[in-house]
Amino acid sequence: MVFDHVTKQYPNGTVAVDDFHLDVADGEFVSIVGPSGCGKSTMLKLIMGLEPLTRGSITYRAQARDESAMTGMVFQQPLLLAWHTVLDNVLVPSTLQGRAQRRADEPRARELLAMLGLADFAERHPYELSGGMQQRVGIARALLHDPRILLMDEPFGALDAMTRDQLTMDLLDIWERDRKTVVFITHSISEAVLLSDRVVVMTPRPGRVADVVDIDLPRPRTLQTISTPEFGRLAAHIRSVLDTAEMVTA
Repeated sequence: MVFDHVTKQYPNGTVAVDDFHLDVADGEFVSIVGPSGCGKSTMLKLIMGLEPLTRGSITYRAQARDESAMTGMVFQQPLLLAWHTVLDNVLVPSTLQGRAQRRADEPRARELLAMLGLADFAERHPYELSGGMQQRVGIARALLHDPRILLMDEPFGALDAMTRDQLTMDLLDIWERDRKTVVFITHSISEAVLLSDRVVVMTPRPGRVADVVDIDLPRPRTLQTISTPEFGRLAAHIRSVLDTAEMVTA
């Protein structure tokens, strides 16, 4: 996926993203960090086609057989339907395509719930789940149609520290197994370093690329990786880039 000098200006004149250029390899895990309002979430909307580009282009190396399955999205909140069961929530994208598609996709939905430790909760409702379990349902829904690209907009930001750590490790396991292309938005430098192959550091609005940091830590990674000197060095470098970018634009 190639972002070629992408710019997004809204009708009110606000430039959210300016001259954003990045080449994301197939199967690469890329995190984007930056201050609030720098255009991180706007980038995901541009990838999804929910917002038109002002200038530039976003292209893909390979096209999916079903273009609707090119991307899957995990939001900041699970956005589950309270009156649906867990299984029905995972199957919402299929249900919108008709009963036949829902029946065809149910085995896949149950497989994903089992993979995420939710097999015994398929017939429960969202209010019966913890926040972390609800977010797992959102991840299963995003993976239902086996998208080539998984987009994640601060998916663990509202969770407590222990649940966030567990879901981070779950996500690493999913990525190690499927090697999907992941674009992950976060405010957490530690989270970005632990998960990613590269971390894109953005400037304050208008969002530009301040630096792209290679994360050459060995895989598979664990929570113990956070305590290594190399992890600390990378996290400190990203913090320094963020601080410098904010001073330059102040």
